[in-house]
Amino acid sequence: MYKYSFMFFFVVLSIIGCGKQKTSLQDDGLSKLTDVQVEWGKKGKKYYLEQIDEAIKWSDTLEKVGFLSVEAKTVFSKVREYYKKAEPFAAYLNPDIAKKANGPALPIYKDDSGKVVQPVGLQKIEETIYGEEGSQDDFDRELYILKGVFKNLRNEILERKLTPERFFIATHQQLMRITSLSTVGFDTPSSGEGIKEIVISLNSLIEIYTLTISKLTIHKNITLDREFRKTVGDAIGFINNNTDFESFDRYTFLRDYMNPIVRNWVDIRRESNLWDGKTNAQIYNFDAPTFFEKDSFKVDYFLSINNKSPSKEKIDLGRKLFFDKNLSGTGNVSCATCHIPEKGYTDGLKLSIGNQGSRLKRNSPTLLNSLYQKNFFWDGRAGTITAQIRSVFDNKDEFATAIHRFSNKIIEKDSSYVDMFKKAYGEVPKSNRITIKAISTYLSTLQSFNSKFDKNIRGEEDTYTVSEKNGFNLFTGKALCATCHFIPLTNGTVPPFFAETEKEVIGVPETKANKKWDDDLGFYWVFESELHRGMFKTPTIRNAALTAPYMHNGVYDTLEEVMDFYNKGGGAGLGFDIPHQTLPFDNLNLTDQEIKDLVAFIETLSDNAIESENY
Repeated sequence: MYKYSFMFFFVVLSIIGCGKQKTSLQDDGLSKLTDVQVEWGKKGKKYYLEQIDEAIKWSDTLEKVGFLSVEAKTVFSKVREYYKKAEPFAAYLNPDIAKKANGPALPIYKDDSGKVVQPVGLQKIEETIYGEEGSQDDFDRELYILKGVFKNLRNEILERKLTPERFFIATHQQLMRITSLSTVGFDTPSSGEGIKEIVISLNSLIEIYTLTISKLTIHKNITLDREFRKTVGDAIGFINNNTDFESFDRYTFLRDYMNPIVRNWVDIRRESNLWDGKTNAQIYNFDAPTFFEKDSFKVDYFLSINNKSPSKEKIDLGRKLFFDKNLSGTGNVSCATCHIPEKGYTDGLKLSIGNQGSRLKRNSPTLLNSLYQKNFFWDGRAGTITAQIRSVFDNKDEFATAIHRFSNKIIEKDSSYVDMFKKAYGEVPKSNRITIKAISTYLSTLQSFNSKFDKNIRGEEDTYTVSEKNGFNLFTGKALCATCHFIPLTNGTVPPFFAETEKEVIGVPETKANKKWDDDLGFYWVFESELHRGMFKTPTIRNAALTAPYMHNGVYDTLEEVMDFYNKGGGAGLGFDIPHQTLPFDNLNLTDQEIKDLVAFIETLSDNAIESENY
């Protein structure tokens, strides 16, 4: 009896030990925790090299079969498959070269030379193969350049170490690519294979994880390892049930499958204790559990170098200045004149009104989430938010106040400014440079990430209607909205590096009668290149329901009118002669119900809480 009791006690202890779910590092061939570091060089780097080598090999095969052969599409898919597996580390190491490998098939204007460079890379070759247009000579040239790009990326991988920091950042960036680019078909506009490519990326994630960090995860928390593998497997299973581009349920995929993968990955990084996720050079908050949190992105990344980590004193000063009409030379306009909080920080007018009561040239855009851009003004001519505010001070029709001279009249009318300036900046300024800094600091607080959409996609509530869900799936699918208005920000700042904000030529008409292309040349005036005629920055869609009228000239009064414009194919679809229109479609063939669903989704992006928080 005592023998059986002892055996029972031993079994119980064994079960309890299994419950801790740790294994010996020695059992996994690692003598100590630091041995995990060796895995990055020995196996992880070797994996990425093997993938880029395969991409090069299949590129050679593609050259042999030619773009008109029956094998071309199959071979090309292999090229893309292996590039996608190499992409996380290769693109992390050299984003500019990676953009040549897998960037949009659009001409590129070179600012330094004024030359227009024709597109190259995977998307251009996909366009050639699936469109069956172009000559063999053009195809050979494109493929020759692509192989050169691949070889450059191979050299980058060969020469650089795969450290834990690089590994975790590169993987985080790839998870963002899946969320914002692959799910919407940004990488594969001609083939429509973007959904299938998510499976490639997720399988590759498991492969590289198994080769590198998995042993340490199993040692520290085997339950987390099993959960991560199951979560990825479930996501792959969900995709494999329906890879059709138009009918794929992106809302469910992101909320119930992709978000859990990101959460698991954040936990794996923390559990490993190999890298703390802290770096000043990155946009991401690596501790945020999804890409849809209020703090998923770092404000400091977007602020100028001398305006980072804003204090409460600077924010309070900036808020006060924002509403003060005494900043303007005429004393009758403030920032809030054109950016009214109750109207989503717009003014509700087709064209804003200047300091003399006359109409300005363009519609007033929202300031909510304006921080998350790399270009400012409708034409994108300002490179920073401070440069944008500076232009308002200089503009004779707006503030008409010199930058180099600070007006004492605001202090004469409100002496509290003296104390506020001293607390925030240590002095009362002699120029408007500090004033501009303070206002830009306040604008950085106008963040709107707590809408009905955000709460639902994060899983905090389940209140989405069928129409709203269909609208999101259309926005990220058939309607192709998210190929320019990238989620989760829904603006034109391009993931995963967020280093540039796209500008597009869409052919906005002069009036809602849709008879004539508007004569505002947009970004054209900066370089006077025909490529830029009628080009404007892609704005955020967040809070769009609050910011009518729409477009740079306020031509449309309702979201339904905007949807109708895109549904018809933009200006070119309306019959305008627009040789460089950048919309990726002729028309969308959206039904009336689908347009209603799109509008229903956009309305869920409103976040009114920001008004009371910042007033």
